[in-house]
Amino acid sequence: MKAIIIEDEKLSAEHLATLLKKIDATIEIIAYFDTVKKTVEEFKKGLKADLLFVDVHLADGISFEIFSKISIETPVIFTTAYDEYAIKAFKINSVDYLLKPIAIADLRTALEKFKKLNQTNPNTIIENITNAYQTISKQYKNRFMVKIGDSISSIKTEDIVHFISEDGMVLLATDTAKRFVIDYTLDQLESMVAPDMFFRINRKVLVNIKSIQKVSAYFNSRLKLNSSTLNDEDCIVSRERVNNFKAWLDK
Repeated sequence: MKAIIIEDEKLSAEHLATLLKKIDATIEIIAYFDTVKKTVEEFKKGLKADLLFVDVHLADGISFEIFSKISIETPVIFTTAYDEYAIKAFKINSVDYLLKPIAIADLRTALEKFKKLNQTNPNTIIENITNAYQTISKQYKNRFMVKIGDSISSIKTEDIVHFISEDGMVLLATDTAKRFVIDYTLDQLESMVAPDMFFRINRKVLVNIKSIQKVSAYFNSRLKLNSSTLNDEDCIVSRERVNNFKAWLDK
């Protein structure tokens, strides 16, 4: 097997190469690159390999830029120091990863996965990489500022059980049963909070997955949430959102 390591940290690249040799002595590292520019240049010349190991951050930018500039029909294993949320994005989009510092057991597992992935349509691989990049590069709000009397307070997004539209206003509700008016529409909030944490169950409510205690079937092909912070009418998942809601819960 011929492999290429695309990594801007020399020690990390050498460590990875050493582990690969321990796992499979027949693996040949045919090239090392540390920049997006150099990688693109060499692949444009016709460079071929069986597998790429690609660090997310390179000396001159984000490695995803490589795949937007050229078509590479080679399976990719990313190496990354991203946090848990970013790693989830890779997993959801079927792009494998190795979290630094790389462990030999994780590397061995990733190699086995990519033997299977090698049979995947190359266009699918590139699409998955693009989706992962878009997901991890999106920044979501960690807190909201609210007015309490004459003072301003900060509320962590994770402590919000839901957002709700009532009487022309949008309110956030906390896990302590307090509610505050905020200057955003629900449409705006949908793009501001992490989609794995919040879901718009109907036209009035954007709910935090942590506040959902139970989900039951409801008439007219709808669902009903068992929530201590929403009344019966507001906790109904509208029929047109049911399928997406089920998929969201199952992630």
